[in-house]
Amino acid sequence: MLRLSYVVTSAIVFVAASWASAADPGYTVTTIAGNGKAADNGAEGKALEINIGQPFGLEIGPDGALYIAEVENHRVRRLDLQKGMLSTIAGSGKKGYEADGLIKARETAANEPYEIRFDPAGNLLVVEMQNHVVRRVYRSTNVIATIAGSGQPGFSGDGGHPISATLRQPHSIAIDGDKHLYIADIGNHRIRRVDLQSSKIETIAGNGQAQLPMWDQPALGQPLKGPRALAISGQTLWIALREGNLLCKLDLTTGKIHAVAGSGAKGFSDGEKAKPLTATFNGPKGIALDAKGRVYIADTENHAIRRYDPATQSVETLAGGGPTARGFGGDDGPGLQAKFDRPHGVAVGTDGAVYVGDSNNHRVRMLKSPDK
Repeated sequence: MLRLSYVVTSAIVFVAASWASAADPGYTVTTIAGNGKAADNGAEGKALEINIGQPFGLEIGPDGALYIAEVENHRVRRLDLQKGMLSTIAGSGKKGYEADGLIKARETAANEPYEIRFDPAGNLLVVEMQNHVVRRVYRSTNVIATIAGSGQPGFSGDGGHPISATLRQPHSIAIDGDKHLYIADIGNHRIRRVDLQSSKIETIAGNGQAQLPMWDQPALGQPLKGPRALAISGQTLWIALREGNLLCKLDLTTGKIHAVAGSGAKGFSDGEKAKPLTATFNGPKGIALDAKGRVYIADTENHAIRRYDPATQSVETLAGGGPTARGFGGDDGPGLQAKFDRPHGVAVGTDGAVYVGDSNNHRVRMLKSPDK
């Protein structure tokens, strides 16, 4: 069986690869929500005046608005991209956990919503990491209900009903229409799958050990090192491994897992042309796909936004400058000169705009290319 010859090491290599960065020089950066302050100063208002404490996961909703998981203030926000107005969809701003169906989602306590997705009916799915659950906010009623996780940390329940199962600090989710919900169960170093038709949960990757797997082999029963971010396209589940410092994919038909981009070593390099496994990342925590099948990566500890293109087999840096460029700056200027501070979330609009949860800067920023 084949195992990658490179391994994670303690050395951190920061090498700028100019060939890839120059591939799309037109990206500019703009702040579209938040003002750098984290404290809760209201549930709605002008997007640049309302504080957004630690924005993480982002998603374009079926209504064309941008939805934002606000971790520090325990809310899910809605940003009207046309009007520049921010409102609250879920979470009262109070940290906690309240039973399903008792009050509206906007009035309920939450505990660190990390990522959001929408099902085909337009209902909002939210993963609350510190409540160890995934919940659904019904579009028609704004009522919230748990669909996976008992609310207690642990690992149990495979083969049974998902709300009786235990998760440990779930971070990311992906949804396959109305069939399956995928959960990055990071505290258990596993990926769990909920069958939305039969209401059963199972493990499809990982065995609880924090190690890189043997590539090109079935993922079930193998280790998995820090699965933090998920995105789905057809029968491919894309996975960013934070501790593994790379991008991989799980073939949902065969169950096999494959390394796609990143050597596994910490670093900041786009790597050699057409050799994505020579690129390096440092703690990637968010991924998103565009209409061309390209994968956008919030490379958190490099304070950068990266992109993997399957067609060209290339990795390029779109914005941010690596670990030495941490901070805030560069609005209305070139993306590669902008500064970010531990971005966690990334989403792509239908017009090609890239939205970033610039977490420690308490802002949502937009990358825009003039040719889109």
